[in-house]
Amino acid sequence: MDPHLLKGLNAERRARRAAILLTDLGDGRDRLIREGDQVAGALGDIVAKAFRSGKSGSADAEGRTFFLNVHVPPPRLVMIGAVHISQALAPMARIAGFDIAIIDPRTAFATPDRFPDMPLHADWPETVLKENPLDSYTAVAALTHDPKIDDFALKAALDARCFYVGALGSRKTHAARVERLTAGGAPREEMARIHAPIGLDIGAASPAEIAVAVLAQVIGALRTRKTETRDAAA
Repeated sequence: MDPHLLKGLNAERRARRAAILLTDLGDGRDRLIREGDQVAGALGDIVAKAFRSGKSGSADAEGRTFFLNVHVPPPRLVMIGAVHISQALAPMARIAGFDIAIIDPRTAFATPDRFPDMPLHADWPETVLKENPLDSYTAVAALTHDPKIDDFALKAALDARCFYVGALGSRKTHAARVERLTAGGAPREEMARIHAPIGLDIGAASPAEIAVAVLAQVIGALRTRKTETRDAAA
């Protein structure tokens, strides 16, 4: 591999950004495609599908055969609130292949006994997210019902262009949340990106059922995510 391409690929991986090393199997030439790069025609459709699936493989386009070596960051799910829903959601998400984190400053809730073998942060989101910044391959689920804990994380998720942002609460609760966030500087047009009430509408009642609804919605958002297009890089 061209050392310049390898350096570029490693930089994208360190920054938790997706990239594809595209090899033309006819002449052996390589090309690094970063997520958001413009790729025209049928090959562009193939590249977009590969970014969504995260799977490497060969494909034919424009009379040529290519191999796509796909490097996609492992998706993360950050749960704000060490609550009953999180107790069910965390192991489900881990089984589904997500890196997970639970954040809650309330030490009575954020205990290893309640979340055994789980990445648990008994601190405020402001502190935790400064050390562990969000990104576009992260989903955030705000589950505490407490604006002092949830609101910062929601604003940070919108600013980081997280692929999924969800919040627990009724429509009335969310309307008040929108007013607080916009008053705090979040663009009102961004509010539509927050899934609230959180989770697919499956009539969920118990914490475990709500967790299923949330995880299904998160997976749907991951597999249908769109990225901002930028000028292609060589």
